[in-house]
Amino acid sequence: MKIFEVREIPVAELVKRIKDEEENLIHLKFQKATSQLESPIKVRNVRRDIARMKTVLRERELQEARAAAQKKK
Repeated sequence: MKIFEVREIPVAELVKRIKDEEENLIHLKFQKATSQLESPIKVRNVRRDIARMKTVLRERELQEARAAAQKKK
């Protein structure tokens, strides 16, 4: 998933996808530990997708905080 794709997703959907991807990561790690994982690169890709989604969430939080600070002035 590319960053521009993540930025188009609404906040509620991002939170849901992060939760789903974290569960998926747990399953992938278990498969890796039991040598059933076909491609270990899948673990890295899922971790990076989670990081991208969390980054976009944080950016949006900071934008909201800045907007609130601007209104107080």
